[in-house]
Amino acid sequence: MRIGELAARAGTTTRTLRYYESRGLLPARRDGKGHRTYGEHDLKLLRQIRTLQDFGFDLEETRPFVECLRAGHPEGDLCPASLAVYRRKLAELDGLIDELRAVRAKIGLRLALAEDVSPLCELGGPEL
Repeated sequence: MRIGELAARAGTTTRTLRYYESRGLLPARRDGKGHRTYGEHDLKLLRQIRTLQDFGFDLEETRPFVECLRAGHPEGDLCPASLAVYRRKLAELDGLIDELRAVRAKIGLRLALAEDVSPLCELGGPEL
């Protein structure tokens, strides 16, 4: 298939595909006329990249998954390098969750304090 068809089937743009190609994530095969050509395996690579990006992985973090698929594994997360990226991402997410819990606790405390004094400050109260 040509680049336009691949982009349409993958739900992306030809510009994105060219970018992935420039980053070495998508193979650059050409036919006799110089047109880029792709197969079903390339569509699978793209779907893996898109899924991971939907999960919050940056483009470089998808590389081990793509390489795992290229190595012939049926799924991109069956290789040790892919598992390492999963572990790092989970640790990153755990850290973000901890930060959000701390912020939530601070906001909850501020709310509780504000509610204790809110009767003193009503909208439409006495002018200053």
